[in-house]
Amino acid sequence: MFQPLIRTLRDSIRDLSPIILVIAAFQGLVLRQPIPDFLDLMVGCACVVVGLALFVRGLEAGLFPVGSMLADGLARKGSLPWLLVFAFGLGFGTAVAEPALIAVAEEAARVAADEGLIDGRPAERAAYALGLRLSVAVAVGFAGLVGVYRILRGWPVHYLIIGGYSAIVVLTWFAPPAIIGIAYDSGGVTTSTVTVPLVTALGIGLASSIRGRNPLTDGFGLIAFAALTPIAAVMIYGILDGAIGRGLR
Repeated sequence: MFQPLIRTLRDSIRDLSPIILVIAAFQGLVLRQPIPDFLDLMVGCACVVVGLALFVRGLEAGLFPVGSMLADGLARKGSLPWLLVFAFGLGFGTAVAEPALIAVAEEAARVAADEGLIDGRPAERAAYALGLRLSVAVAVGFAGLVGVYRILRGWPVHYLIIGGYSAIVVLTWFAPPAIIGIAYDSGGVTTSTVTVPLVTALGIGLASSIRGRNPLTDGFGLIAFAALTPIAAVMIYGILDGAIGRGLR
């Protein structure tokens, strides 16, 4: 029971050791200063190692099997509407719960308030952050829906990627400058700790359950599309928010 956890803990130490070595080398050889709060830093590193090991073990034991099991069950049941609803709900739910997206949305609201783009009251900042999160979540849900339909139909993933980024280039010309950077960052933070395992498991599980589909060539690609759609969604949110603001004035 504990052997897989010990293996994962050892792998976490190995994966984090280059980061620790680089920081220690620059601190000692370039800055030539002692590491401040060394004991607290070591405790923090130990917590990161244990937390990463537990997280990876949880993915292996829980999230990956659950995503594959649900995708396989819905595919065998043969209900396309429910499969598409499940894909949208999974993408939406994982994006809303994504810690990186929550942090970026709150930081974007704070900066927007400091720059005078929105009212600085807590309620206004919270509404702005929630609007960003919901825009991204809807986009990730849509990406899951389209990605699942792509697997069912056997469409090449590069058609969606090329078309999606072409639309993003067009939207960039019309989006408010203040929202463009946030939009592009949203695509990166969305595909993080919660979204990637479940969406990947959904694609692989679905491709494995359908005759004629290859999990390697058809099961992957959902994450790339899930990273693309939030960029467009946030820029559309910025365009609409600006248009509504002008209308109210």
